[in-house]
Amino acid sequence: MTQGRRVLVVLALALLSGACTTPMVRNDAFAVASGFTRQVVPGADFSHLVYIAENNAKTRKKNVWHVYIEGDGIPWVRRQIITADPTPSEPLMLQLMAQDSHPAIYLGRPCYYGMARDSACNPWVWTYGRYSEQVVESMRVALAALINANTISSLVLIGHSGGGTLAMLLAERVPQTRLVVTLAGNLDTDAWTARHGYTPLEYSLNPAHRPPLPRHIDQLHYVGKNDKNVPPEMLKAALQQQNARMFVLDDLQHQQGWNNYWTKILQKIDFSGRGYE
Repeated sequence: MTQGRRVLVVLALALLSGACTTPMVRNDAFAVASGFTRQVVPGADFSHLVYIAENNAKTRKKNVWHVYIEGDGIPWVRRQIITADPTPSEPLMLQLMAQDSHPAIYLGRPCYYGMARDSACNPWVWTYGRYSEQVVESMRVALAALINANTISSLVLIGHSGGGTLAMLLAERVPQTRLVVTLAGNLDTDAWTARHGYTPLEYSLNPAHRPPLPRHIDQLHYVGKNDKNVPPEMLKAALQQQNARMFVLDDLQHQQGWNNYWTKILQKIDFSGRGYE
């Protein structure tokens, strides 16, 4: 991100922080200030809000795109009360994409970002079925359309929390995937619900129960030392695949602190992806 664009982003956040706006309005304003273009892309059963950062993609020698997938947002107001719109108020992955100089796609999840009233949407999609076959396949179809439209040959899938779950599930069915990066990724949904005493996500796919990813897909999994939601020991137990490396970072909780580490993680991604042309 250029210095001028960074100033615009800071100003946009400052103006919106005191305004009575919806998460969708705030996120759109942040995306515009960051120079992203906005699209609505059809998937299999749902429509997906997408932000694209071309970042001089046409002039780059390597056609490697980064795909950002947000966490679960706010599926529940509190236990037994489901939210009407799960859109996160402060989307971490959108903020991290603003630091990335690579061509990048922010792939919206079904029924998030103003889509909750679509005919195919109901609370099941962002609660018990948040990682269901229906959700994953719709995201795959939307991503395939973006891959074709931008002639993308290689992808790095990047997901935070539940977005890490979806990144792992998408990687096995998107042939252009070369690297998966998760930040506090929920890689064993059964262990996660059991740890927190939540109702099992019985309609969702669990990465821990899927076949290992193909050997040509590398994996970098980051977790905060102080993460109480997805603690390091739970992540370590879920990582039994080849080409998977885990990194425990100090002074990080589940949501906070990733902005401070992201530049270094991007450098690690670049180093890992030198051969992903």
